[in-house]
Amino acid sequence: MTPLNPVRSVMQHAISEALRTHWRLLMFQGAIMVLLGILAFAAPVAATIAVDIFVGWLFLISGAVGLVAVFSVKDIPAFLWSLLTAALSVTAGGLLIWKPVQGALTLTLLLTALFLTEGIFQIVASLAYRHLSGGSWVWMLVSGLADLALVALIILGWPMTAAWTLGILVAINLITSGWAIVVAAFAGRDLARAGEVPAEAPGH
Repeated sequence: MTPLNPVRSVMQHAISEALRTHWRLLMFQGAIMVLLGILAFAAPVAATIAVDIFVGWLFLISGAVGLVAVFSVKDIPAFLWSLLTAALSVTAGGLLIWKPVQGALTLTLLLTALFLTEGIFQIVASLAYRHLSGGSWVWMLVSGLADLALVALIILGWPMTAAWTLGILVAINLITSGWAIVVAAFAGRDLARAGEVPAEAPGH
């Protein structure tokens, strides 16, 4: 019998295969994320500064690479726009590294937009693929709802708690997202074990 939605069926098979094949890697990733989340929760101010400096270096390095690329390639399209974008990236990165406390305010706003987008995506994805891997979709849904709750906390606490809120938000996000990945890895392990049964007993 032909599936009602072949594209969805292929996608579901691909997701199941990815879970079955890479569940150990997913387990490791999720465990590391949970551990980092616990450490960030224990020291939220330090985590806020660390995240700010890390993002600053990302901007600085990407901007520097952009500047090298702009001046290395001849007749690059939109030269002025590319130059301006790279210069702004370098400037933003330098400011975040130089004044991480002040930069935490701006970074918190950016993180708010990130959490909002990620939360909506995780909620939609969990509901769309809830029948694929047991109860793991519930934790993905919880992770998405937690992201939206974090957005509400940022808005309600702005700007007084921005110095430590960023660290707390990152900690909670790491813990919930990491646990969602761990649960998905357990589902992938169950799929892998189920696939091994026929190989162990070919005569049955």
